[in-house]
Amino acid sequence: MSANRTTHIRLTSHPRGATQARFPIHWDAPTAHERGPVVATPNAGADRNAIGAHGGSYSIYRALAISAGALDPIVRPELADTYPVVPIGPHPQWSEPGKIVALDPWGHRIAADFAREIAEGVDIRPTIAITKARLNLPELSQAIAEGRLKIDGAVVQQGGDVAVTKAAIDPVWHLPGVAARFGVKEQQLRRTLFEQTGGMYPELVTRPDISVFLPPIGGITLYIFGDAAKLGDVSFPLTCRVHDECNGSDVFGSDICTCRPYLTHGIEECVRQAQAGGAGLIVYNRKEGRALGEVTKFLVYNARKRQVGGDQAATYFERTECVAGVQDARFQQLMPDVIHWLGIRRIDRFVSMSNMKYEALVASGVEIGERVPIPPGLVPLDASVEIEAKKAAGYFTPEPAPTEADLARVVGRDLKEF
Repeated sequence: MSANRTTHIRLTSHPRGATQARFPIHWDAPTAHERGPVVATPNAGADRNAIGAHGGSYSIYRALAISAGALDPIVRPELADTYPVVPIGPHPQWSEPGKIVALDPWGHRIAADFAREIAEGVDIRPTIAITKARLNLPELSQAIAEGRLKIDGAVVQQGGDVAVTKAAIDPVWHLPGVAARFGVKEQQLRRTLFEQTGGMYPELVTRPDISVFLPPIGGITLYIFGDAAKLGDVSFPLTCRVHDECNGSDVFGSDICTCRPYLTHGIEECVRQAQAGGAGLIVYNRKEGRALGEVTKFLVYNARKRQVGGDQAATYFERTECVAGVQDARFQQLMPDVIHWLGIRRIDRFVSMSNMKYEALVASGVEIGERVPIPPGLVPLDASVEIEAKKAAGYFTPEPAPTEADLARVVGRDLKEF
């Protein structure tokens, strides 16, 4: 074996002796040091105080890189000059019990808040990064050409690029808080997570002393339009869209759903709000196929289009449940955490028709003013099945919800047309 590898396997499924952890975590503490750092790397040894690994689903690629000899397993990231381009927080919600349970609110401040510990050799890593960029979308160029957006040199640049602040957030779960959010016992949550991941994380059931879990799932990307400091200030209006990933539509423009049209409409509304002196926010969650996955989503597409009568609004949710066993696995209870991380207590214009998202935000204490549906002219022809089914299921719409007779008349294409 190389100098950086040994034949010894270090088990983490049982505590090492009865000594107290050097960095205990007090989740809702008001400062970073009182809360304690999240230490989850294999190199951390006895300092490790979290289950799982950094990088979410990408931790497996890290393991492959080490296995292939391309990555030194004990390498430490050089964090100089990686600090956020804009400050976020601390906000009061960071220490309000139960407000944030699915991310580390201090995760972007690691290099500053724990500089001494890092210098002493503790392997503490950020779980949030904040940078700046520009967006260039054909829909925004069209909005400029049609006069709906103006080039102002600040938000909308010459050439049509839009300036944004971006934040990438990896999930960090406080297990007692997550269990409370879903109304289950922590022991039950831990056991189910252990069993349904094929026993991948035995610490979930053997280490009740460790309360933090870095799950191997996708994270969140934020796109902030305008001054990020305005997000938590109720004196400035905020437009927000919470969008769950749909790669086929968001990136490739698939027309079976309204995802990309609604996303780009939300971006346009955010830009307009920023240009009017407020702020805009897109929350992009990695929950492909309603958190059922893309394979399941495509199976559902086939089942919908091959059924007798073709794709139908009347059986839209039924086809999903037949294949996946559940209509929707996103369960938006954890979604508001990122809103609280930003210090937001009011969303003036919520660009979403989802009742699940709206109810989760309101239940968590976020006030919502206007709800903004997708304009009918942006709905692709083949997506009429989806939009009408959602309206009938209780999604927000300014018009009356469609009747069963209305749904029966809404049909889409079948596989023979492809």
